[in-house]
Amino acid sequence: NYPDLKANQNFLSLQEELTSTENKISFARQSYNDQVLGFNNKIQMFPSNIVAGMFAFTKRDFFEIEDAAQREVPKVSFS
Repeated sequence: NYPDLKANQNFLSLQEELTSTENKISFARQSYNDQVLGFNNKIQMFPSNIVAGMFAFTKRDFFEIEDAAQREVPKVSFS
């Protein structure tokens, strides 16, 4: 059944793409939070804290999703 095989291949391709996208988002979130941690540490340590004070640099917030519904991976239904 060639149409079934092709549809199955398309579905597997979609699954791989969704997984890849989730991984990219997770990596970007972690990278952002790593940069925020470095920035926040730097503006508190001498001598960079002097420059941070002169330019009114303030601590930045980490990227966090507080709403549990937003944390869930969207469900894809094909029925």
